[in-house]
Amino acid sequence: MVTEYVQISIETLRTFLSRVFVSRGFNAADASFIADTLIDADRRGISSHGVQRLAMYDHKLRHGMIDPHAHATVVSDVKACAVLDGHSGMGQLISRDAMELAISKARDHGIGIVAVRDSNHFGTAGFYARMAADQGLVGLASTNSNPLTVPTHAGLPALGSNPIAFAVGQGDDQLVYDAATSTVSLGKIEVLVKLGQPIEGDWAVDGQGRINHDSADVMDKIKATPRIGGLTPLGGAGETNAGYKGYGLALMVETFTGILSGGLLSLDMQGQHICHCFAAISLEAFGGAPLVGSRIAELSRRLRSMPSVDGHDVLVPGDKENTAFRINTTTVTVDEATFRQLAKIGERTGVTAPPAITLDERL
Repeated sequence: MVTEYVQISIETLRTFLSRVFVSRGFNAADASFIADTLIDADRRGISSHGVQRLAMYDHKLRHGMIDPHAHATVVSDVKACAVLDGHSGMGQLISRDAMELAISKARDHGIGIVAVRDSNHFGTAGFYARMAADQGLVGLASTNSNPLTVPTHAGLPALGSNPIAFAVGQGDDQLVYDAATSTVSLGKIEVLVKLGQPIEGDWAVDGQGRINHDSADVMDKIKATPRIGGLTPLGGAGETNAGYKGYGLALMVETFTGILSGGLLSLDMQGQHICHCFAAISLEAFGGAPLVGSRIAELSRRLRSMPSVDGHDVLVPGDKENTAFRINTTTVTVDEATFRQLAKIGERTGVTAPPAITLDERL
């Protein structure tokens, strides 16, 4: 199937996104930060969490599900740990403040852990893990979400895609793992729906636990009331490929986010009041950031130098995204459906949408 893609100037896109968010009530600095998180995802090739998410945020802002004026407040603060209430604020802003607090606590106590309740979708978990790694610490980030993932042997969703992100090191040798505990994030299926493409992998099941390759049908059933079927846990449906391990990891994330924060569990969510958890670990007791960074770099070098058995380079987590980020310095690529979506949002907000630089076709 042929899909058309559009190149957009990063600076033009940043201006557009910032103005859209300002039109929805954010101050200029916060609007610019949110825009940067979306562009960062597209620059890294994570299109499921890039500007294609703007439509979702705009919908929630227009319907009062996100409060552009909300700021996180402290619920509890005990030494290295804290709980924040996001008051239905923008996930990116609440999460930035939470990770900054975790980093501060890590510098004072060696580790900082901050759980957050009543927030919203925060973009990519890796963005916040990298905030800590860029400052010479280990960063961890996770979130729950609406019920999307079907537990092993069940037919109804009970947990979110519940991603985990981990980052350590700096520069080209920074190691970044960011992945859902479901087989894929829901965003990947959303992209397929927009492109009119089926699901090729065993990413989702229907209400009877059977694999469902119809991307549009999967989305319809996940959004239905009650929800039917959903994403498979990491490892797939059933026990043959150890899907129960992904289920267990998702439950671990649910504990760190929904349980520790005192917020909503995925089972009880209806599109908002999401919970997160962020952690930062000082490397001072482990030889310091330079030593740990050099050992990470050496480990990565040894892994990358392993002989390939199928013609593909052996990589470490974060390599593809870091390479894409270095390449995409002036433009990002979006599918034509997302490009048209940006134009509609521009019309709705009175903000001029970014023009296409080139239009090409890719298989």
